[in-house]
Amino acid sequence: MAWPRSSIIYCWLIVLIVQGFVCSALDFDNHKPPLIIPLHLSTPNVSSHRKAFSSDYNSRQLQNSDLPNARMRLHDDLLLNGYYTTRIYVGTPPQEFALIVDTGSTVTYVPCSTCEQCGMHQDPRFQPDASSTYKPLKCNPSCNCDDEGKQCTYERRYAEKSSSSGVLAEDVISFGNESELTPKRAVFGCENVETGDLFSQRADGIMGLGRGRLSIVDQLVEKDVISDSFSLCYGGMDVGGGAMVLGRISLPPNMVFTHSDPYRSPYYNIELKELHIAGKRLKLNPGVFDGKHGTVLDSGTTYAYLPEEAFLAFKDAIMKETQFLKRVHGPDPNYNDICFSGAGRDVSQLSKIFPEVNMVFSNGQKLSLSPENYLFRHTKVSGAYCLGIFQNGKDPTTLLGGIIVRNTLVTYDRENDKIGFWKTNCSELWKRLQVPGVPVPAPAYVVSPGGNKSEGMPPAQAPSRLPADFVPGEVRIGIITFDMLISVNSSYMRPNLSEVAEFIAHEFEIANLQVHMLNFSSEGNNYRVRWGIFPAESADYISNSTAMNIILRLKDHRLQFPEKFGSYQLVEWKIEPQRKQKWWQKHFFAVAIGVLSTLLVSLSCIGIWMVWRHRQRALGTYEPVGGIVPEQELQPL
Repeated sequence: MAWPRSSIIYCWLIVLIVQGFVCSALDFDNHKPPLIIPLHLSTPNVSSHRKAFSSDYNSRQLQNSDLPNARMRLHDDLLLNGYYTTRIYVGTPPQEFALIVDTGSTVTYVPCSTCEQCGMHQDPRFQPDASSTYKPLKCNPSCNCDDEGKQCTYERRYAEKSSSSGVLAEDVISFGNESELTPKRAVFGCENVETGDLFSQRADGIMGLGRGRLSIVDQLVEKDVISDSFSLCYGGMDVGGGAMVLGRISLPPNMVFTHSDPYRSPYYNIELKELHIAGKRLKLNPGVFDGKHGTVLDSGTTYAYLPEEAFLAFKDAIMKETQFLKRVHGPDPNYNDICFSGAGRDVSQLSKIFPEVNMVFSNGQKLSLSPENYLFRHTKVSGAYCLGIFQNGKDPTTLLGGIIVRNTLVTYDRENDKIGFWKTNCSELWKRLQVPGVPVPAPAYVVSPGGNKSEGMPPAQAPSRLPADFVPGEVRIGIITFDMLISVNSSYMRPNLSEVAEFIAHEFEIANLQVHMLNFSSEGNNYRVRWGIFPAESADYISNSTAMNIILRLKDHRLQFPEKFGSYQLVEWKIEPQRKQKWWQKHFFAVAIGVLSTLLVSLSCIGIWMVWRHRQRALGTYEPVGGIVPEQELQPL
């Protein structure tokens, strides 16, 4: 229901009412063991401390069976990078790669050492000669062959006009130290040429989760390692975390399902029939969502794209329900984004300002979308948001990217030809999936400012700024901040700050959500990052033992910085004691903030807040004019 512009009461509600969300846990059956892969996003914004979504689905223990589980961490961010990546290891001994998780692709591929045209990526290229288990896939009637007729080849072209081509080979693929699943032999692509965004992206390659014999999912299913099902769960706006599950799970009782026809197209389809805005059905022919490839789910696409008729109706309905918000120009002058200011920075309050959107499936079940499922933050105007749903040019395909399913568990039940949706807190989901006691190995060396390995020889001690009256154990610490100067060898190798944040949390033995990036600047190959360590969500201050552990590590410069991040130096660090306020001070501050926020909402005053955003598919900028380009699938091997 839309808010009347004439009512000041609703403006107060925007500021003063705090909505709590309680999430529940995922539960597994003892069918075949799931392959569990956690998703970790870039460092969340310092202002976000919310808990998202609620459910009555009770938490139960992860059930083991006679088959092992494989567990991996995922990194990067849907909107900052345009994709999620996972770490896999290829060869014997294993060589590490960061691959984009993509349900719209089938082949898993990495840059090869013989590549004639490959960009500078996150990790070194794969060296076939260094792997004792590498085996080229010999040319046969079931595959495309190279010019010499000796080896099978692959070629993939994407809608954003990037491409990848190379040879097919077989080798051992493993899923990291947190995995119980033993390494398995699988067919993958060894890149020799990449173009477009594939050439310039930071990620090494693609992990194909789509339909096809070369898909990593199909290969694991064929080897009877997992059931023919997998699930994805993306974190929400400003919140990190999430999980990917390869294998069957015990489904929540209130999960919403839709049929998925495996013969409809090469992609994962759903049967979308209606869109409702603020409880009102858009006057559209149900067939509008069934054009060309139908309605496609693609984890490798950032945003959502509707056919022209559906997009115009959706846009008009959203604008009608948000007439009280001021329209502002989008952050990128190259796009005519539809943006609104005056909504405030608190994501938990967006549902009080923007209308609920319901996707109704052919079986009558519906999936409710929160504002974070169709909006993205304006990168230049504080408290402003833009529509993350666009017109798909003249292409009648409906393409639903990751933004639609943020904080939603999506189960691709391929065995039963259906896809399920369940609203949950994806950031907390991985914590509930983790098996306790699994060690995370730390690097055996630190890296000096010069970038050279040095056994136990840290850089010079960084200056500190401690309060004059600081006495260990007697002062409650509210925040610990420190500036880190990171140097890399190449301008192409921009540091992966989400991974650095996870590394910092591991070193300090704290939760990932306690580490926040406060400031970022760069000059050439040098990056200066200010990090903040905050109390745990349920605490008002950092415990003395945790604070002293962090302080000692900073004071003695005992951070085991991995070589893949480059070299580093601590420039400065300081602590801020917990600020004590009397009751009237807290009350006055809350009222003052409420009045100020109301004025900001009423007048739509604009502040500036700089962050990055890329309008891109998993592999770069998505150009909807050309629509979806089917992969040039090989014949079954």
